[in-house]
Amino acid sequence: MMILRGIFSIFFISIFYGMNAQVNTNSQVNSLSLAENGLFPNNSELPVLLYKNIFDFDDSDPASTIEKIFSQNNWEGSWRNGIYNYHHYHSTAHEALGVYSGWAEVQLGGPENETVRIEKGDLVILPAGTAHKRINSGDGFAVVGAYPDNQSWDMNYGKEDEADKAKQNIDKVPMPKNDPVFGKDGKLFSYWN
Repeated sequence: MMILRGIFSIFFISIFYGMNAQVNTNSQVNSLSLAENGLFPNNSELPVLLYKNIFDFDDSDPASTIEKIFSQNNWEGSWRNGIYNYHHYHSTAHEALGVYSGWAEVQLGGPENETVRIEKGDLVILPAGTAHKRINSGDGFAVVGAYPDNQSWDMNYGKEDEADKAKQNIDKVPMPKNDPVFGKDGKLFSYWN
């Protein structure tokens, strides 16, 4: 019995350290509060979060690494691609974007807003309603996207006939139960409360 307990302890410790070896726990978190911008509602209650260099890739499949970390923290529905080169937002779900290749300049919050640069290893968490658009990119830019707690995303483009329903939807989107990287006690909850 003692040997079996020891084997289980070693197994769980190796899983824990294996996961943490791929996450930079000292990552800098930048927050960006965005007000409504014309027909782009953004989210005045919750800021965009940018975790710089959060992922440490020590394998040949960084996209799978991000997918596993997201899934362990109940951010599901993952996909791999880039970011569209037009303004759009989701009114029914928060979104996490983990950069596994290249870099991009992304405009957050709609037209006339400044751009932010995201690079391989970064994570962007967009609260429901946040407009985003890729302005420029390079080096094979690609992200893994995911949504918390089985939230289903929609697509909105800043059209007048979307605005009222989108604002109603945004108000109903619940807080995630977990940070996409750090789980229940994650950094997200220092900014989203």
